[in-house]
Order: sequence, then C-alpha cells, then structure tokens
Amino acid sequence: SLTHVAEVRTISPEMPAMFDGMKLAAVATVLYVIVRSLNLKCPTAAPDITCQDTPLNRYLLKSCPILTKEYIPPLVNSPKPCGLRKYLPMPDGATATFDLFEPQGVHSTGDDITMVICPGIGNHSEKHYIRTFVDYSQKQGYRCAVLNHLGALPNIELTSPRMFTYGCTWEFSAMVGYIIRTFPQTQLIVVGFSLGGNIACKYLGENPANQERVLCCVSVCQGYSALRAQETFLQWDQCRRLYNFLMADNMKKIILSHRASLFGMSSSNMEAADLSRLYTATSLMQIDDNIMRKFHGHNSLKDYYEKESCVHYIHNISVPLLLMNSSDDPLVHQSLLTIPRTLAEKKQNVIFTLTLHGGHLGFFEGAVLFPQPLSWMDKVIVSYANGICQWEKHRPQCQ
Repeated sequence: SLTHVAEVRTISPEMPAMFDGMKLAAVATVLYVIVRSLNLKCPTAAPDITCQDTPLNRYLLKSCPILTKEYIPPLVNSPKPCGLRKYLPMPDGATATFDLFEPQGVHSTGDDITMVICPGIGNHSEKHYIRTFVDYSQKQGYRCAVLNHLGALPNIELTSPRMFTYGCTWEFSAMVGYIIRTFPQTQLIVVGFSLGGNIACKYLGENPANQERVLCCVSVCQGYSALRAQETFLQWDQCRRLYNFLMADNMKKIILSHRASLFGMSSSNMEAADLSRLYTATSLMQIDDNIMRKFHGHNSLKDYYEKESCVHYIHNISVPLLLMNSSDDPLVHQSLLTIPRTLAEKKQNVIFTLTLHGGHLGFFEGAVLFPQPLSWMDKVIVSYANGICQWEKHRPQCQ
C-alpha cells in the first residue's frame, strides 16, 4: 500500500506534460483536417463535365456558364426564410412533415415552378445549407418544399416505430403528391442533397409516373450505391473513417431521442438486444445492420443496401438530370463516381459535373476567413434550373 502511494507520487508530476502533449497532438490534428478540408494549398480547375453532345446540353452549358468555370474554395450567418410546416399522415401511422416556402418574386418565365427538396442524412429545413438554398431560390421566383426526414426534427415526435432510411421514398412521395394536388398548375424541379440525392433519384426511377410534371432533377454529393460505398467507409484516406464515426454518433443520438417510439410501441420490430448493440456502434454500417434495415424488414445489410440504392433505378430517369460531385468529398470515394460518369456517357439527358474542390456539400466562396453564405452549389442548381425552364418555355428558339 505504501509502495503504491510512492509510485503514484513519482508519476504524477509527469502527468501535466503528457496532457500538454496530447493537447498539442489534438490541435495539430484539427489544423491538419481544416487545411485538408478547405484545400488552402491546392490548385483549382474547372469542373470535369461528362455529357453527350445534344442541343439541350449545349444550350445548358451555354446558359449556365458557372458550370464550366473553376470553383475556387475559401480557406457563415445564414438567412432564415419563413415557411409553413405541413403534416401528412402516412398509411403506416407515421407523420411526414415538410416546410413550404412561397416565392418572393415572379419567375423569369412567368410560370409557377416548385423546387421539391430532399436534404442529407438526418437533416431538415432548418439546416444552414438548406436555408441558404431556399432563400436564394425564393428570390429567383421558385416555391420551395423541403422534406424534414422522419425523426430528424428534434421537436417532432414519431407517431409510429419507424424513421427515415437510406432509400425510403414514402415521405418524399407524399410531399410531392401534396404539392401537385395543392398547386395543379405548378411544374417541379427535384433537388436532392447527399442521401437526399439517392432518395430523389430512386423516387423518379421507381415509377415513370413520378416524372410527370417534373422539369428536371439535380443531385448533389450522393454516393449512388450504398453497397459499394460500404467497402470504402472504413478507410482512413481523406479522414473517411472519422466522418463515418461522427455521422454514426449523430444517427445514434437521433435514434435514442426517439427511443420510446422506436423500441416501446407494440408494433415495433426492435428488441432490447438491438438497443444494446446501438450503444456500442461506431460506424453507420453497424447502425444500419442492427437498426435501420429492420424498419422495412430487410433480411440483411446487403439486401438493405441493394434495394435502397438509386443505382438500380437511376437509368430509368428520362427528364434532364444533373449529377454533381466533388473530387475531395470525404464521404464519396472516387470509385463510386464511375456510376454517374458512365450514365452520362450513355444517356443524353444526363450531365455529370465533377469539381476538384467542394468537399461534401461545401462549395463555399468568398474570402478565406469570411466565406459567403451563398455557395457555388446554390448558384449552379438555380442556374441549371433556370436554363431548363427557359428551354421548355422557348424550345424552338433554343434549339
């Protein structure tokens, strides 16, 4: 006992130095990640565009000059658009919600056009990048409808033992149906960010009828195939493993915030063992395998990823489709980008644009320390949408 005390007293003076070293290592790591993610020392280049030589694509590239110019990243207060929250009862007892934002001006074509927007994983209308995009679109004359992923809003309780998944299109379909019924004269621009891009493309490709009234679709920073992405998520290049851990931690918090609904209802597919495994999960794949796939009764993680990925549906989309990705996206591995590139090479309605920088839904512009809230991504989407609207309005002249 006395010897043990003496040893503790001998070691303890060294502890502050060790903690200082750990702090320095942590700071160095953070600085390294910031420099890498902001690409402060990297060259810039114009986006790599893949598409077929068609009258529409030539017109779009001419009318959207921002799409062919280099994106220069910087080394943000976001607007706060006012919308009306809508609640839609679902057949299984769930309650879908979305926010509706009216246009703040007349569209350049004079037509009634609605952006139907699907955010990224666990996101909703109150996220910074969504608010910025909605504000900009409203000012360009677009109505905006933004899906709040089931379970993502912290102040909205679940009404059934189910939350959003990687490829479930039920809530997005319900929102689009409401818009079409409520605004019978409107035309649609479908926009999906990250996981929302997967849902948007899967929705359009699942049924040709879903493409009626749709002028075009834009997908930003999605991975196209969850099964193929799974192989890359545990790799450490571009800190992908760290991002996976952070997203898993966020998903864990969302699920646990709805613990009573997801695990306590009599109709729930979850068991006590699933909750125990959730606490120890450190990756999205573990959460998907133990929790997410069971919401729709998938037998395995492979089955879940196969059936909920848009890669099996995206070739069915016939409306103009813009697929945007960034080479330095820490979540989407370069190997996944053969999917959109091959699609654009084979289909006339597809344009695939790949920027050198932009990260995952970043694409900020402006000064190093003071980036602008409005991003390159926002400008490209609206510019492309404007080009499509003008083409449809004046097709003979454009062609």
